[in-house]
Amino acid sequence: MKRTTVKNWAEGDSPVILEDIHRKEVNIAIYNRDTTSLTNEVNQVLEMGVTVKLSGEIDAILHGVAQSIEPRAFPHLTQDIKGLLQHFQQVTGVTSLRLLLATVNTNMCRRFHTDANDVRMLCTYSGPGTLWLPEDNVNREVLASPAGNDSIVLDEDRIQQAATGSVLLLKGAVYPQEGVQAIVHRSPTLEESGEKRLLLRVDTNQFLSFMA
Repeated sequence: MKRTTVKNWAEGDSPVILEDIHRKEVNIAIYNRDTTSLTNEVNQVLEMGVTVKLSGEIDAILHGVAQSIEPRAFPHLTQDIKGLLQHFQQVTGVTSLRLLLATVNTNMCRRFHTDANDVRMLCTYSGPGTLWLPEDNVNREVLASPAGNDSIVLDEDRIQQAATGSVLLLKGAVYPQEGVQAIVHRSPTLEESGEKRLLLRVDTNQFLSFMA
């Protein structure tokens, strides 16, 4: 497995890298992968304009996904979603999850921010990926103020962007460990470009049951 750990992030080409989110100094873990085998199915779902919001255990979520994305018509995508749910459950240890699968064509979060959760998984199946900041490129003193991105970001040239298809685990502000810092990130802008994203978001539906 190729692995890179730099400052506050861990990056690799195996899902094993996602376990690194529990390391104190890491607040984003990135699993880079080739998703070209999903392209045809992803494009079809993107054109359908689906929005799926579900909560519960994995089997119940997958049953709900199948109501919008028929597994026989989208076997590779539904299997991939199942695999990501299983990875998320393995890393977090929770049994109840929340899933959002949505076609996005608006600017969700323009401002760099942290999330008020413990751990979140993101995968942009199509379109531009999530933007995030290395720890030494963020001014945390102004995050709680109305200041804009030009005050939060120290060097715009060092803003990082996840690749399409990559799987991210993001540490949030209520991660159960003292002394950790949530990842500072934002959504890419879409309205100016007219692009669309197919976004998968998975959250815990219960607080993590361990102290990392």
